[in-house]
Amino acid sequence: MSTALPELEAEPAPHATSGRWAVLVGAGILLSRLAGLVRERVIAHYFGNSGVADALRASFRIPNLLQNLFGEGVLSASFIPVYARLLAGRDEAEADRVAASVGAALALAMALAVAVGMATAPWLVDLVAPGFSGDRRLLTVSMVRILFPGVGLLVLSAWCLGILNSHRRFFLSYAAPVLWNLVIIGTLLALGGRRSAESLAIAAAWGAVAGSVAQLGVQLPRTLRLASGMRPELRWRDPQVATVFRNFGPAFVSRGVVQLSAYVDQLLASLLPIGAVAALGYAQTLYTLPVSLFGMAVSAAELPAMSSALGAHDEVARQLQERLRPALRRVAFFIVPSAVAFAALGDVVTGAIYQTGRFHHDDVIYVWGILACSAVGLLASTLARLYASTWYALRDTTRPLRFAVVRLLATTGLGVLFAFPAPGWLGIDARWGAAGLALAAGMAGWVEFALLRRSLVPRIGRATLGHGFLLRLWASAGAAGALAWGVKLVLPGLPPVVAAVLILGPYGALYFAVAALLGVPESRALLRRVAMRLGR
Repeated sequence: MSTALPELEAEPAPHATSGRWAVLVGAGILLSRLAGLVRERVIAHYFGNSGVADALRASFRIPNLLQNLFGEGVLSASFIPVYARLLAGRDEAEADRVAASVGAALALAMALAVAVGMATAPWLVDLVAPGFSGDRRLLTVSMVRILFPGVGLLVLSAWCLGILNSHRRFFLSYAAPVLWNLVIIGTLLALGGRRSAESLAIAAAWGAVAGSVAQLGVQLPRTLRLASGMRPELRWRDPQVATVFRNFGPAFVSRGVVQLSAYVDQLLASLLPIGAVAALGYAQTLYTLPVSLFGMAVSAAELPAMSSALGAHDEVARQLQERLRPALRRVAFFIVPSAVAFAALGDVVTGAIYQTGRFHHDDVIYVWGILACSAVGLLASTLARLYASTWYALRDTTRPLRFAVVRLLATTGLGVLFAFPAPGWLGIDARWGAAGLALAAGMAGWVEFALLRRSLVPRIGRATLGHGFLLRLWASAGAAGALAWGVKLVLPGLPPVVAAVLILGPYGALYFAVAALLGVPESRALLRRVAMRLGR
């Protein structure tokens, strides 16, 4: 629901520090994602692309619905704009009251949701993974029941993130998941050689719960110091609290629609041959890496600043547009080469991360096919985060909801078509329907992106990348990709990690060099900073 912006005295927005904030977010996310990749490599080593890997992947996704619905995305849309605006207006006492009320409501909701989730685990598994049966289904149900309490703690961790981000304490909140990953990794390494695959999967679920405790524990002390005036209370009638909960509803439904799209993919994948759910999960882990590092980093850094924009409507619109344009360029500069790398060199990337133990070269090719299809929508999905954040800063969560519904419908319709009849039409194995699901999601992402971008024009004016800028990025990535492909063809058989260094290293260097030659300012600035550091 849209809430009118009050007429307030304008203050200068902190443009000079937004880049530094994005770097802090990116650094925290990078550490977290690197730990996540290590976790995924260990999982691939012990479980490969087996039925147990399917069960593990599905069991983690089901309770994560709580985290995705109540966690970071929804709180960013509803809580941060209100809380950050109160801080910008120097009303710390009211900000603390809002934070306390939101935290108390979240804790109550999580206690109820966790209890319901544990009790209904068998039905949830049948709903989300109807293709599972026998031991695979029973294992999934057992792990879902174990994981639910830990995910409830992760939602409270997201509440801490909202407070920390609003106070511009970005690094801790985004680096905290490193602990969650490390506990799971430690559990697998400690028990991996002594237990069956099924027993080890159960141990990994318990490790995830212990990791959730660690992730919340490292954030909570700093959160309580920053919001020292908080007292446990529920102030339903407070106007600011009411605004949070009023915007929470559409944001919750919008996030639910996005998550429902992912669950539809898993549901359809569970009907494909064994290994499809796991392979789709492996590919999604790689796909979300640049989305998190660049799209999420920039969006998370900009949202509190956008939400703090004060002044008349025209002044607020000008400030938002001035922030959005360079943010879009920064994101596209890194996402375009990521998409090309996934499509052309996805076997190199996948092999370096996953090829070990029970994860073989055939599995690498399978995941690469899914990853390449995912790359179709990588740029659109990432830029859409920035456009959605702009609507959230305007305290309007209904527009992103509408467009998310359109994306869900497109993903579902195309997914059914591409996952089942399409492989038969093409004469390929039915398991490649998982790649069709990824392609459908990518195409639907472009629809959502176009709708979000167009809808903002009447509110803040046009904020686009420009065809010339995008053409230079794609040309740079294409030239670099052609060279890297040639290197891949002439290299002898090497260990996957060594091959990745020799192929991806020149790819990245040439991309930055060609982009600089073509006059891309972001590349020239980056190369200057590197040269200055090397010259010290």
